[in-house]
Amino acid sequence: MELVCPTCRLRPPRPGDAAALARHANDREIWLNLRDRFPHPYALSDAEAYIARVREAAEDPPTAFAIEVDGEVAGGITLMPGHDIERVSAELGYWLGRAHWGRGIVTDAVRAVTGHAFATLGLRRVFAVPFAHNAASRRVLEKAGYVREGTMRRSAIKDGVLLDQHLYAAYDDRWPA
Repeated sequence: MELVCPTCRLRPPRPGDAAALARHANDREIWLNLRDRFPHPYALSDAEAYIARVREAAEDPPTAFAIEVDGEVAGGITLMPGHDIERVSAELGYWLGRAHWGRGIVTDAVRAVTGHAFATLGLRRVFAVPFAHNAASRRVLEKAGYVREGTMRRSAIKDGVLLDQHLYAAYDDRWPA
């Protein structure tokens, strides 16, 4: 399954994407704004392992997408569905290579994947928890139609630093925002 948005194409990652994925992902500034499970340095073997995991899971409909820009994979966006009583919601995570920042690509990708979450997956709520210092990610979510629900003080540690996170969400009964 592919999702098309004005500035990119969203599709499941393929083995041929590994080199481009590794090149864009091997950036400390990207790593500083993501969970620790996203490795740094990011090697070709990390990209190959990620692609293999996504292909092995082969969810239908999909929840993990490569962000393709100008014919090359330059990032990723994933829904992580909740379980048990939280099965009506999913956490959203995303990143994009530095060469493509500032073009509205992630905002378009967030809108497309959020619409997919509501229309195809039947979810009721999609949320994201960017670090408080990550103004660019907060702007992406706000431009995409997410609302800030609050601040999670001292809720994360990254690179040895205790950080606040902001909680943003979108809801099926208010989408598109």
